[in-house]
Amino acid sequence: MQIPFTSSERASLGVEWELQLIDRETRQLTSGATEILAELKPDDADEHPKAKHELLQSTIEIITGICGTVAEAKADLAGTLAEVVAAADRRGLGVMCAGTHPITDWQTQQISPKERYEQLIEKMQWLARRLQIFGVHVHVGVRSPDKIIPIVNALTQYVPHFLALSASSPYWVGADTGLASARSKVFEGMPTAGLPYQLSGWDGFERYMETLISTHAIESVREVWWDIRPHPDFGTVELRICDGLPTLDEIGAVAALSQCLVEQFDREIDRGYTLPVPASWVLRENKWRAARYGLDAEIIVDDRGTVQPVREALRDLVDQLTPTAKKLDCLDELHDVLRILEVGGSYQRQRAVAAAHDGRLEPVVDSLLAELVDGLPTAPA
Repeated sequence: MQIPFTSSERASLGVEWELQLIDRETRQLTSGATEILAELKPDDADEHPKAKHELLQSTIEIITGICGTVAEAKADLAGTLAEVVAAADRRGLGVMCAGTHPITDWQTQQISPKERYEQLIEKMQWLARRLQIFGVHVHVGVRSPDKIIPIVNALTQYVPHFLALSASSPYWVGADTGLASARSKVFEGMPTAGLPYQLSGWDGFERYMETLISTHAIESVREVWWDIRPHPDFGTVELRICDGLPTLDEIGAVAALSQCLVEQFDREIDRGYTLPVPASWVLRENKWRAARYGLDAEIIVDDRGTVQPVREALRDLVDQLTPTAKKLDCLDELHDVLRILEVGGSYQRQRAVAAAHDGRLEPVVDSLLAELVDGLPTAPA
């Protein structure tokens, strides 16, 4: 099987943000996407170009166009977000984002009326029905299929960095899971989700896809939900590891990290370097540590078992990527990584709100609704 890779402009950027629709009275996830998207749809189009259905009717995904800078991507998202928020407000609904909803039971949710989602539920049953989870996906342009698999392999060593920084799902159906990112563990239940296989090149990816499609495991590349994956149609590497993020500030931080890392790896390939391929056992352990402990995780940084606090690793990474960020005009957004380390990750902020309200989670929902409007807090949780 040959899979064409539509080469993309180097370091171009796209972001997808999965938003939750909230009943302001009950604080529960509430259906409303079908009506909101019908209202926002241009008269001459089948759907809004940048606001889409997701699996649940209580979710709207907003997406950017092809952007050159992180600032452009944030502005693009902000424009569509304003449309969605206004339409939701007219229906008494609020809008927020986190990797999970703190209290809503997934069994109460309605599936979006699309054949694709109906087929997914029929095939995957309970595994798909419980996917009341929300993420942020970042696409970065890659110019050649010869580069995409080496870049995917090299990016996997940063899975714990992205997951710890974005972790925002400590709660599941009203209970504290003890994890920083319950979303990442829920999603791993899907048979083609989780860490990517470490393939030798694009031909290896084509053979992998041929096996899955010919055996009817999947119908298209879209059903391979790796944490980091090639996207042949867009000509990008797509980082899908991040939990849903409550603020545009945090989205800018992970987008800047993504863009800078891909640009750095692209240049290293051009200079003749062979990119690293981390040991799979290290990747699996590091992802677990980030999901469990978030920004307090200690991650394995080599195959000899050396560990480093992920906070320290993130600070080192910001220093390392600063020259690239200056070239890409995203230094301010990259430095927002350090702001998150100062004020706390979303999972920490949510737990602080719950602790201040005798463990009640409705105030956590209120805090997430407020953060979407106000942005990243200025003081530690």
